[in-house]
Amino acid sequence: MRKLYSGLAWTVSGAVVVQAAAIAFAFGGMLNLIAEGGVVDKALLESFQAAGVGEMGFLVHGLVGGVLIPLVAVALLVVSFFVRVRGAKLWAAITLGLVVLQVTLGFSIVGSPYLGIIHGANALAIVVAGAVAALRVRRARRTEAASPEEATSDAVSA
Repeated sequence: MRKLYSGLAWTVSGAVVVQAAAIAFAFGGMLNLIAEGGVVDKALLESFQAAGVGEMGFLVHGLVGGVLIPLVAVALLVVSFFVRVRGAKLWAAITLGLVVLQVTLGFSIVGSPYLGIIHGANALAIVVAGAVAALRVRRARRTEAASPEEATSDAVSA
């Protein structure tokens, strides 16, 4: 279960990196289109006819952030109840809470673009929370290897 927990935590962090790359690709493509005299409007984005200018980045960003990361964060919280590591539930809950905030901010940006500042900063917080969750399991594994009798008593008391 610890490996699954760790894998899910790293998946959340890695998926946020994929999202950052996807949105950078999307906006880079849009800026390129504009620099060449093109016009970006709602009709262009809805038509999916701007091939090669990065609109696929918007799709990847939306799917990964709106579907994949929330599902993995919920799975992380569920798995945390079966992992005998101090703080596993706490860090899984923190990660899920940040993901819920992120999704809410993502859908709210249309009405208030300044929320994008918090959206970007919160993405970094999700990466950190996922990494901390994964690294705590690794540290617990090392502690058990160093002194199995102490780790067993800690796991039982947690």
